[in-house]
Amino acid sequence: MLTALPLVPLLAGLLALALPADGVRRLLLVATGLAHLAMTGATFLHPPAPAYGGMLDLDAPGQLFLSLASVLFVAASVYAVGYLRHEGAGPKRDFQDGAAFVNAPERVFTMCLCLFLASLTVVCATRNLSVLWVGIEATTLSSAPLIYFHRHRRSLEATWKYLVICSVGIALALLGNILFSVAFYDPASPLASMDLSEMLPRAGSAAQPWLRAAFIFLLVGYGSKMGLAPMHNWLPDAHSQSPSLVSALLSGALLNCAFLGILRAEQVLISAGMGEFGGELLVIFGLISMGTAAVFIVGQGDFKRLLAYSSVEHMGILALGVGIGGGAAFGSMLHAVNHSLTKGALFLVSGNILALYHTRSCHDARGVSRALPITAALWMAGFLAIVGSPPFGIFVSELIILRAMLAGGHMAAAAFYLAALAVIFIGMATPVCRMIQGPLPPAVPHPGREHLLAVAPPLALLAATLVLGLYVPEALTGLIQRAAEAVSLGG
Repeated sequence: MLTALPLVPLLAGLLALALPADGVRRLLLVATGLAHLAMTGATFLHPPAPAYGGMLDLDAPGQLFLSLASVLFVAASVYAVGYLRHEGAGPKRDFQDGAAFVNAPERVFTMCLCLFLASLTVVCATRNLSVLWVGIEATTLSSAPLIYFHRHRRSLEATWKYLVICSVGIALALLGNILFSVAFYDPASPLASMDLSEMLPRAGSAAQPWLRAAFIFLLVGYGSKMGLAPMHNWLPDAHSQSPSLVSALLSGALLNCAFLGILRAEQVLISAGMGEFGGELLVIFGLISMGTAAVFIVGQGDFKRLLAYSSVEHMGILALGVGIGGGAAFGSMLHAVNHSLTKGALFLVSGNILALYHTRSCHDARGVSRALPITAALWMAGFLAIVGSPPFGIFVSELIILRAMLAGGHMAAAAFYLAALAVIFIGMATPVCRMIQGPLPPAVPHPGREHLLAVAPPLALLAATLVLGLYVPEALTGLIQRAAEAVSLGG
């Protein structure tokens, strides 16, 4: 099973490049997502054996993030059918400055989407730090053309910023891997590989100064890809310039995979008896990220950048929960599920608004409830979900993390956490309510057409996070608990 999981999207990507018909290519994209989801679901029924000489090995954290990536890819691929049909080919005019641009060929876009899924699969389905590094680098290379889909000067700028910052981050992460190998150096019994199955049993005898240095480099390196502040600078530009379905995958799947790289390093520290060192750094970066997001969300006038800074906030919450440990780590893993579903839905809904209004301005996109009533309802529901309003799932996971902080005596962190959440709620409520209400701009038709493929995927994702706010299935609870125990101190 693990052998086929990355191969199916890889081969589909190569086939997409060769197919001449756009319609067949879109069906291939959806079929690839469904096949990948089916194989991922089969791993729950029959735990797969390691593949490729042990380089691929699926554990609880990897299975959790792989499932999220697969679900989001299916939603994005269904949405892509209508999106690509609407985008079409030929020259277009930019809606902000009137500059002409031509979208990238659809075959290249589809190929890169499939390769992106293959690289995400490798990241999630390995416990080898070297293979994980290669997989995360592959996500950068395969997703950069997706960000540059519109081939506009701003999308080019966003793509270069993404490549430069993430490449520097991945270089630092490589240095972190090298420092890990130095920490485990033993001439009498050298490491055969950077696999956790070999590293964790020997972590207690590793050199602690080198372990600390390695974790810092990996935290900063993968934190750049994850969007932790202050290494988050690529994220708002990339999310705002990408097609909405790509933004959904970047925020809901890619950031989780970068977080998984940090969690693997934390696993090594915990086995070495140094979990508190890693936890303290995660708490610090988590709080910095929440504070940074709160500052930039207030007064934000671009609704896609608003969602991007919201991702910075929620990545901070993930890091904070794992850093606190115990029950907060369970809340963090549950929060990863809820955030991925909610943010994926919000970015897809933002694509519907953008397609009709031809602007990302919260001030100009007014009267959405009159122009796109279903989209407006999903936009409001997504807003309530992402800011942690009951009964949506994010409310539950944020409450679990808060309760664990209070129980552990982290009063200062809890106070900052609550203050940041309050500021972010107010900062997001103002532009969202402005967009929902108000008169329609004269240039906007009334009402707009809402196709099933444009509203069904975000509706399904929001329905899932609503259900998770009311009831978490036992199988998912068990998977989240095992993932939390594997990656946190006192899990």
